[in-house]
Amino acid sequence: MSETVTQMDRPLFSVSEWVDIYRTLLVSRAIDHLEESELVPAREVYNQFSARGHDFAQILLGHAMNHPHDAAAGYYRSRPFLLAIGLGIEDALSAPLARSGSYSDGRDIGVVCNLPGNGRLGPGCTLLPMSGGVGAQYTPISGWAQSIRYHQDELKQNAWKGAIATAMGGDASLSTNGFWSALNIATAESLPYLFYVEDNGYGISVPADVQTAGGDHVASLASFRNLTIIDGDGTDPGATPALIRDAVRQVRDEQGPCLLRLKVPRLCGHTFQDTQTYKPKSLIEAEQANDPKDKLEQYLLSHGHLDQSAMDTMASDVDQEVRNALTRARDRAEPDPARIHRYVYAETNDPQIMGGLVADQAQRVTTAAKPEPTGSRLNMLAAIRQTLDQELSLNPKMLVFGEDVGPKGGVHAVTLGLHDKHGQNRVFDTSLSEEGIIGRASGLAVSGLLPVPEIQFRKYAEPAAEQLSDVGTMRWRTANRFAAPMVVRVPGGHARRGDPWHSVCDEVEWAHKVGWQVAFPSNASDAVGLLRTALRDNNPTVFFEHRALYDLAWSRRPWPGDDYGIEFGSAATLTSGDALTVVCWGAMVPRVMEAVDQIDGGVEVLDLRTIMPWDKDQVMTSVKRTGRCLIVHEDNQTAGFGAEIAAVLVDELFWYLDSPIKRLTMRDIPSPHNAALLDESLPSVATIARTMTHLMET
Repeated sequence: MSETVTQMDRPLFSVSEWVDIYRTLLVSRAIDHLEESELVPAREVYNQFSARGHDFAQILLGHAMNHPHDAAAGYYRSRPFLLAIGLGIEDALSAPLARSGSYSDGRDIGVVCNLPGNGRLGPGCTLLPMSGGVGAQYTPISGWAQSIRYHQDELKQNAWKGAIATAMGGDASLSTNGFWSALNIATAESLPYLFYVEDNGYGISVPADVQTAGGDHVASLASFRNLTIIDGDGTDPGATPALIRDAVRQVRDEQGPCLLRLKVPRLCGHTFQDTQTYKPKSLIEAEQANDPKDKLEQYLLSHGHLDQSAMDTMASDVDQEVRNALTRARDRAEPDPARIHRYVYAETNDPQIMGGLVADQAQRVTTAAKPEPTGSRLNMLAAIRQTLDQELSLNPKMLVFGEDVGPKGGVHAVTLGLHDKHGQNRVFDTSLSEEGIIGRASGLAVSGLLPVPEIQFRKYAEPAAEQLSDVGTMRWRTANRFAAPMVVRVPGGHARRGDPWHSVCDEVEWAHKVGWQVAFPSNASDAVGLLRTALRDNNPTVFFEHRALYDLAWSRRPWPGDDYGIEFGSAATLTSGDALTVVCWGAMVPRVMEAVDQIDGGVEVLDLRTIMPWDKDQVMTSVKRTGRCLIVHEDNQTAGFGAEIAAVLVDELFWYLDSPIKRLTMRDIPSPHNAALLDESLPSVATIARTMTHLMET
């Protein structure tokens, strides 16, 4: 359904509210001016994005986002919205100055904002942590939109009723895969999602007709089902408030998602350094004549809300207030370099953050360090399924989702039966978009739920790389104000045969992504212990499930107990010896153990079980004793995680080594499909045994 609201003069605000809107606009303009005239030229601020022209409509939207469980996802030009929902002037200035105590504590650029709400640090609307990537804001807010419904329907929390989720973006961001993924999610599931689009006709210097056919994304969306489109002017005090009111009401009344497109001028370059030489002079003049500030002042004067003297006085007062706030912001301390390593991972029981386990849940979900094996041997697939089932029963905030994980039970059958048992709200299918899967998980996690998304095969995670990176750095870049704990299940590796698409390991990529834990179990018991720990932890975790191990006889183990957990960074010693240390993980573990059976003792085998963190202490203790080390993994050799282990050992244990460290890995090629070619490419049992013997004889 498409709708155009005509310009009508509707009394949507009281006099005091109009005065507050005008004052907020003056504050936004004063900050912009101060940055452009002083702070950027003096190199006190390095990233500046003025919102002049966009500011009026954003402030109106901020006034409408007044439910305690409302949330928004903004972008680099969204500061006026933040000022409207409660960001203080001093905080607005201290972040671009990279001062201590700002919303990133100097860790992120000032235009990448966040603002906890929901009673944590503020009374209302939450602004999810922004991303530096264009379009990355759309899918996380779809997760918050879904969480609104989940809190109401599944957790019976009526306080969430009427809340909405809003994503803000420029018209060029509608070209991104994040927007299209979120649009599919929101419309297919009729979520309480407001797409707020500021259309200034340009993406930096690229005009709209290069972005899409006809230069109008919104016109192309007119036939989209389950989507109300409201289209109009974002600069008119007589019309714009009604447009925003109608869009917000549409979503609050649970009538499905709405896309509100407002035409606004960009009264500045993309950044301070952008001179806009690519725009015709006539267009720049027309934009300046369309300044919403001028229109608002005329509106206030004509309606008797303020006279010219009062407006002049307010402008002078605001300029002084902003100047005073700048002095206080400059007086703030520089961030403490000694603290820069903090908040990559969760620290103990911090109740201030948005997202993560609440205190009573954290106290309830304890784990046992020792297994208590019972019953017959389970394969790893069944062990993972049973753990998911148990944790779903224990934790009502846990959701399992991904492509085909619902009624089908997953293409690997790991989630078989969970949809029928736990219901559509908790175990469900998603559209075919890895960006959408992980982005949605991010918003769900920040809302306080525990998402457990599945990426169907390791290679398919590539489209989600930006969202994965943003989730991992969230806690650090917001100085522990936000976090997005989740467990991302990722099957991968060869399964009897290989291929370049389904058989990739490449686990080292996630070891390199800041903030992620990476588990890589080799057997059913470890899979249970690591998965349970991850599901009861406050950090995001990649849980890697090697396809060759799902039903491998060696990997079968009895159920280790309903409370068994394994601490991350704790390697398992599978055999003891004094002549050689072998470090391995995943599908190489059973091959190493078979090779050990072919030689005469002396080998100490360590199964890392997790590679982020990895058990550096145990590896170093073993290598100090043996003086020799062999590292075996399936990932490619160049820059594989084995290279990191080898570098650490050479750096810290060089004088303990009796021979060079050796690596056996996949060759530096994709995984081949032909069985003989695959065997030639992977470390074989015979090659591992031969290398062990050679090292011990060296």
